[in-house]
Amino acid sequence: MENNIGKEFVRMTKYANLEPSPQSLGVPLPPLELPLPPDAEILPLPDGKAIELPALDLITLVEERESLRKYADTALSLQELAFLLWGTQGIKSISAKPITRRTVPSAGSRHPLDTFLMVNRVEGLQPGLYRYMAVEHKLAHLSAPADFNPLMTEACLKQPHVGNSAVTFMWVADVQRTIWRYCQRGYRYLYLDAAHVCQNLYLLAGAIDCGVCAIGAYDDDQVNHLLDLDGENQFAIYLATLGKRA
Repeated sequence: MENNIGKEFVRMTKYANLEPSPQSLGVPLPPLELPLPPDAEILPLPDGKAIELPALDLITLVEERESLRKYADTALSLQELAFLLWGTQGIKSISAKPITRRTVPSAGSRHPLDTFLMVNRVEGLQPGLYRYMAVEHKLAHLSAPADFNPLMTEACLKQPHVGNSAVTFMWVADVQRTIWRYCQRGYRYLYLDAAHVCQNLYLLAGAIDCGVCAIGAYDDDQVNHLLDLDGENQFAIYLATLGKRA
């Protein structure tokens, strides 16, 4: 096990082994978001910050943070979903380059993640597959098979809380957005960025009486296929189920 994959990954992504970055070679910035399929239905979202929250301090939210796998049958409101999306990938400003400043940190402000959602119980939304359009703060309703829920549950190694969640968040890494600046070292930052986003989801969920369970155990190829990703330039990097506390 001396030359295992993990050690090789760390070794090959050290600065000494990096080639010139696309940024240094004058390659244009990648787009801020993945393109949408032409049949996607664009839906408005309420202002994510326009939500009334109970008086909870940060110490309480951090102290009570835990992974929750059992959820009530209660649906989320569309306002609550908008709050969670804004707090995990919301855009505060866009520069002329363009570069986004968001509610979560990201290496070099590259923000390589797109948020896909399997919606099961959200008021005003049909169950199915959606994607958060952070630039416009809107939802895109994507085409998906009628049995998308059981297929995604199967792809997540049959974990029942995937099928029973109100919403399952699926974060997709667009590799080129980070590689553009950081070459192969950028792969390290993809996973760090995903962790920042998921921790925000845990804390925000606590403020609206919801629980979260982060998921790293899933069949990569199956999930990527269900999300119509190539698995190399774009791939599912982290998932999390969410629902109201029972």
